[in-house]
Amino acid sequence: MLLSRNGITRLVATGVYAVPLRGFSTAAGGSSGAVAALGARGGSTVALGEKEATRLPQEREEVAERHAKGQKENVSYWGVPPSKVTKDDGTAWNWSCFRPWETYKADLSIDLKKHHAPLTALDKLAFWTVKSMRFPTDIFFQRRYGCRAMMLETVAAVPGMVGGMLLHCKSLRRFEHSGGWIKALLEEAENERMHLMTFMEVAKPRWYERALVFAVQGVFFNAYFLGYLISPKFAHRVVGYLEEEAIHSYTEFLKELDNGNIENVPAPAIAIDYWQLPKGSTLRDVVMVVRADEAHHRDVNHFASDIHYQGRELKEAPAPIGYH
Repeated sequence: MLLSRNGITRLVATGVYAVPLRGFSTAAGGSSGAVAALGARGGSTVALGEKEATRLPQEREEVAERHAKGQKENVSYWGVPPSKVTKDDGTAWNWSCFRPWETYKADLSIDLKKHHAPLTALDKLAFWTVKSMRFPTDIFFQRRYGCRAMMLETVAAVPGMVGGMLLHCKSLRRFEHSGGWIKALLEEAENERMHLMTFMEVAKPRWYERALVFAVQGVFFNAYFLGYLISPKFAHRVVGYLEEEAIHSYTEFLKELDNGNIENVPAPAIAIDYWQLPKGSTLRDVVMVVRADEAHHRDVNHFASDIHYQGRELKEAPAPIGYH
């Protein structure tokens, strides 16, 4: 900051901001008081950095004392308190990734055998694209259905997020509603992600399986992104067929459990709370509700593709929000 008095020009800097000496004015004719205010802000920022090491331990102790006394606590300067959530019986809610009002009971009565016959050239392309993706999966995982489920969910959680993101951007560009489809697709993505979080408790992936997830997700995300930009009806049809394959995979999973080839271990706690399963539920119960979810996703995506085939946009048909 250039400062002048009696023909003398000076530059005084403290911290981030230049601070004028008392009685000097800026060369641009600005107020020295305003610049001094900026200097004070800069000085306080520097002081904050110096005091950080001593302030944080003190804050932790204060928070611990308030917590011990049952007082409401703030975890940051901005005063956003941590939410206190309990179950219906008054016990503490253990999950921060989802809340009690986001849980549900899966509809196990859904028809698992429904299939969209590929009649058009685009449908056949979508059908055989999914079939070609299944072939290397069968070879790699064979009958290790726990790890297979994890791989499946890392892929299945991508389309809903990509579709919802693109519809979100489209809604912003056109200044129009999406008919609820943004929320419906993001719900699907979150539901698939919860499948993954559940199976992570059952089967621990090996390092090369994690590496495979990186590669497959990177390729699939970009391929689906481009596919959705080019043809949403094709993209949704691919997901519809992908969910049909998921139903088949989980049906085989159930057969292995029933035959005793896979141990029917107790259901993870996260699954019991998320699907409102009764206490004492097992892995078989978890696979049943996950398979039902996949059947619902199958219906949603075939429905979305049909809307596009009719020459309409998704916003013209009500989105199946909450239809897991």
